[in-house]
Amino acid sequence: MTDDNTDYVKWFRNSAPYINAHRGQTFVLMFGGEAVADPNFANIIHDIALLNSLGVKLVLVHGARPQIEERALLRGVASRFADDVRITDNPSLECVKDAAGSLRAQIEALLTMGLANSPMHGAHIRVCSGNFVVAKPMGVRDGIDYQHTGIVRRIDSEGIARQLAQDAIVLLSPTGYSTTGEVFNLSLEDIATQSAIALNANKLIVLSNNSGLLDEAGQRISSCDISTVAQLLVTAGDSTTKNELRAIIKSGSGGVPRCHCVSYRNDGDLLRELFSRRGAGTLIAKDHSEQLRTANIDDVGGIIELISPLEAQGLLLKRSRELLENEIDHFTVMELEGMIIGCAALYPYPDASCGEIACVATDPDYRGEDRGERMLAELEQRARSMQLEWVFVLTTQTAHWFLEQGYQQVEQTQLPQQKQQLYNLQRNSKVFTKAL
Repeated sequence: MTDDNTDYVKWFRNSAPYINAHRGQTFVLMFGGEAVADPNFANIIHDIALLNSLGVKLVLVHGARPQIEERALLRGVASRFADDVRITDNPSLECVKDAAGSLRAQIEALLTMGLANSPMHGAHIRVCSGNFVVAKPMGVRDGIDYQHTGIVRRIDSEGIARQLAQDAIVLLSPTGYSTTGEVFNLSLEDIATQSAIALNANKLIVLSNNSGLLDEAGQRISSCDISTVAQLLVTAGDSTTKNELRAIIKSGSGGVPRCHCVSYRNDGDLLRELFSRRGAGTLIAKDHSEQLRTANIDDVGGIIELISPLEAQGLLLKRSRELLENEIDHFTVMELEGMIIGCAALYPYPDASCGEIACVATDPDYRGEDRGERMLAELEQRARSMQLEWVFVLTTQTAHWFLEQGYQQVEQTQLPQQKQQLYNLQRNSKVFTKAL
C-alpha cells in the first residue's frame, strides 16, 4: 500500500469518532455574502452536502452585504449606515430583496447535486427555505429611523425542526417577515444567533475570512472559551470580525455548547475542523468554571499536593520544592474556587525552535470534561506565541493519550541536544513530538 493510501486509511479511521458524534446533531452555519462570492464556495457546498449525507442536521444562514452594495451601485441608490447597520429605505429594500432572492436561488442550485463532476453525484438533497424568521422593525434609535431594517422577533423553531427531521437542509436568507406582511432587512448575525439558540443547536459554525480567531500576534487560536472571545472583541478592528465575535459570544451565552470559526477561503478547512483532532479553525466552548492561568509562587504548595501522588507512582519525574519555585514561571495551572486541580509546564528551547511540555497532571476527582486537553492546548498556543515550531513530551505511561492529541512517537535522538544530555535512561521514557 502506498504512503498516500496509508495516510488516507489512517485519517478515515481517526475521523470515525467524530462522524459518530456529529450524526443527528444540529449545526447552524453562518456565512456572509463574501463567502458566497469566493472561488472556494463550490467546495464548501460539496462539504455541506457531505455533512448532510453523514446525518448532520444543517441550517444555513447567509448574508448578502456585498451583493446588496453591488445592486445599489447599479441602480444609483445611496447606501447609508449608522453604527455599521444599514438604514433600509424603500429603494434599498428592493436591492435587499433582489440580492437575497438571487443568492438563495444560487445556493439552492449549487446544493442540487446532479452534476457529473460533483463529489456528491447521485445524492438527493432537499433544500427548504421559507418564512421561518418573524421580524419586527428596529425603529428609531438615537434619533435615526432605520425604516425597513429589522431585528428577529421569533424563529419558527418547530417548522425548522420538522424540515430537519426529514433530512432537509434549511436555508435562511437575511430577511424576515412581520405579522402585518412587511419585509425587513435583517443582519446575518442576528438570524444565525437566534436560530442556534432557538433550535438548541449543538454548534454554531462561523465561516470567516480568517483561518479562525487570531491572537495579538496574528496566530490562530485552536481553542478557547467565551471569555477569551470577549477579550478579542475589545481589540477587534474591522466590523465583520466584531460581528462574528458578537455572534459567538451571544450564542455561547445563550446555551450553544460549541462554536467554531473557520476559513471559507481554504479548501477542506470545514471538514478538518469537524473531523480531526488538530482542526483547522478555532473551537470555542462555553465558559468553564475553572480558570486557566500562569502559575505564581503562591501556587507551589498546591502543585506539590497535586503531583506528589503521581510522582510516587512513577508517572511524573520527582521535583523538589526548590526546583518548582525556580521554574514556577513555566507552569500553567487550572484553578477551581481557589484550589489547584490541574497543572502543566512548558520549557522552551529557543535555539532548537521547540519546547518541552511536562508535568501534565489533573486531580483524580476532576478528570474528564477535556481538562487535560484544555491545558495541553493552552501550552501549545503559548508555544506558538513564542514562535516555537514544535513541542515534545517524555512519558512512561500516558503514550496513548498523547497519540490521541495528535503527537507522534520519535526516537530519543530527535530531542534537542541539551535535552538528550539530561535524558534519564533508567526511566526509559518514550518521546513524542507535535508540529505547531
